Amino acid sequence: MLKPASLKNAIFKSVPLLRDNPDMLHMFVDGGTINATLATSLSFENRYTLDIVVTDYTGDLNLLIVPVNVWLREHQPDIMTTEEGKKRGFTYVADINNDDSKDVRMSLQLNERTIVKEAERRLTVTPLDEPPLPVPVHRPMELYVHGELVSQWNE
Repeated sequence: MLKPASLKNAIFKSVPLLRDNPDMLHMFVDGGTINATLATSLSFENRYTLDIVVTDYTGDLNLLIVPVNVWLREHQPDIMTTEEGKKRGFTYVADINNDDSKDVRMSLQLNERTIVKEAERRLTVTPLDEPPLPVPVHRPMELYVHGELVSQWNE
């Protein structure tokens, strides 16, 4: 699985509070299914829910949602382009704690393709990145909430 680590890295780059307090961020893979066929190849698609849990969060919720949306645009664009993706691809819940902090759980419906090739009685497994978007993606390097610069990062 490539996407959980990639998303975690993107979140740490863009959310200073989590970068400085990595123990606040937890990720879990839930409800995974493997979509394989009886085709000649053993290649398959791995579909799963990635739950991102941020505990004791005191910041603006947008500071969490926007970096995830930026990451999704490149790594799981169907969440933004299909009706099913728009309805169920990115959901969240937030529990408001007694001290005005929040425990936030974001759930993403992700999939990853894996190519399995057989040659000379060997199987070679290659996880694939998402195909590139048709136009170059220019990633933002600053995040403003309520007009205030809250995060800045480099690629």
